Parts: sequence; C-alpha cells; structure tokens
Amino acid sequence: MSQDTMSNKSITYSISELAKEFDITTRSIRFYEDQGLITPERKGQTRIYNRQDRVRLKLTLRGKRLGFSLAEIRKLFDLYDADKSSITQLNTMLELVAEKKAALEQQMEDIKVVLMELTSAETRCRTALADINHKKKASGS
Repeated sequence: MSQDTMSNKSITYSISELAKEFDITTRSIRFYEDQGLITPERKGQTRIYNRQDRVRLKLTLRGKRLGFSLAEIRKLFDLYDADKSSITQLNTMLELVAEKKAALEQQMEDIKVVLMELTSAETRCRTALADINHKKKASGS
C-alpha cells in the first residue's frame, strides 16, 4: 500500500499491488477500468487506485464468481452511486440473485435430463454389444 502525499493521507494502491492482492493480471484491471467499473486517478501514465476502487474491484470479482455479467455489476454500482441508502441497489441485487438462482436450477434440471439420456444410451450400447458378442460365440466365429 502506498501513502498518498495529500494532507488527508488516504491509502492508495498501484495496479501491480491490486493485481497481486486479487491474483489477477494488470490487463484485467485495465479492462475493468475500460468498462467503467473502477476509475483510478492518473498521474501521467501511472494509475492510482483508492479504497473505493479496491472495494469495487473486489465486488466485481465476487460478482463474476456468482455469475453476474459486467453490465449487471456496473448497474449495481450505478444504483449505489445514485442512491447511497442502497435500498434500490439491494432490491435490484435481490432480483438479480433470484434470476441467477432460477437459471442455475433450470440448468441443473437440464443436466439431470441429459444424464438420464446418456445413461439410457449407454445401457442400449452395452446391451447391443452383449447381444453381438453372444451371437458371435453362438455361431462359433
């Protein structure tokens, strides 16, 4: 962590510090910046990230792990920026969570159906092979 030389002594981070902390590439961090999810200060070519950028990066990575798109994550950030009480953001988050859960439950059902179909196909193949082998033995081949 670097210390900002401004009078408030706020904590700042370099891109390499954040990349190391979150075990991601600096390219990923620049991509999230391009997507408007984090907005570091610039001093020449150097990016300087503050606590809010670090928190947003952490939330972005968590959101991705939960299956949220970057657009959905950005929407949540925008809602928070517009309404610091977080009521709208929390309600939207609940809606998104419900949608993700429903989609995952549907995927689980689809997987169960495919597994049953594969098991059935496997059983038919094994039966057909056994019949072929039995006929070969019976005919003396």
